[in-house]
Amino acid sequence: MTRSDPPIDPTAPEATAPFGYREVPAADKAGLVRQVFDAVAVRYDLMNDLMSLGVHRLWKDRMVATLAPRAGAAIIDVAGGTGDIAFRIHDRTQGSAHVTICDINPTMLSVGQDRAVDRGRLRGLDWAAGDAEALPFPDRRFDAYTIAFGLRNVTNIDRALAEARRVLKPGGRFLCLEFSHVTLPLLGRLYDAYSATMLPTLGGLVAGDRESYRYLHESIRRHPPQDELAAMMTAAGLAQVTWRDMSGGIVALHSGWRI
Repeated sequence: MTRSDPPIDPTAPEATAPFGYREVPAADKAGLVRQVFDAVAVRYDLMNDLMSLGVHRLWKDRMVATLAPRAGAAIIDVAGGTGDIAFRIHDRTQGSAHVTICDINPTMLSVGQDRAVDRGRLRGLDWAAGDAEALPFPDRRFDAYTIAFGLRNVTNIDRALAEARRVLKPGGRFLCLEFSHVTLPLLGRLYDAYSATMLPTLGGLVAGDRESYRYLHESIRRHPPQDELAAMMTAAGLAQVTWRDMSGGIVALHSGWRI
């Protein structure tokens, strides 16, 4: 999906949505994505370490440092089922912020809850099954909204961004960490070759699921570039929209505010 694509209405009879390089009925995409993450949930964090050579940890650290969560803040982390962002917020605030982890996939949430118990994180975290395009929370509920490596998997990015603004309090901050478009030509060619071959290969060897990781690679390539996502955020009503490239644009951290 790019900004030139029309908004997707999954209830329209002929509506389609990108699922990797394929176009599928829009009403089917959420279920297909759920199947992917059901398949990879148990080894998702190990695969992140292998695929990024551990650099995903630095990207996530930078995201939470940029957020600078304060004690007592109410924060929602969307598509954060395994808890990576929530745990960093929890550690940074010594458990005094209240983080709601919302994910459409119950299997991912289960993995995150088990990790929380294993690490003794028993307060300050709530776990909720929910769709980023129709969050089960009232208006103006949260001080901050984070989403890391999840926005590209939703059916309708415009709708998910509108929901993010809806649940933010005035003055609340939106942060999105997502794979983006590499800005250095040589690095871009190397990264494309690496991700096209190594993601499915590692998926097959480590997670026993080559096809799910082929989809994850393809979904990265279909995600809007930095400036287009910024324009979508502005159209959704977020203000002071900026982004910061990391690792030459392999990922980008987008920021916006509900004014």
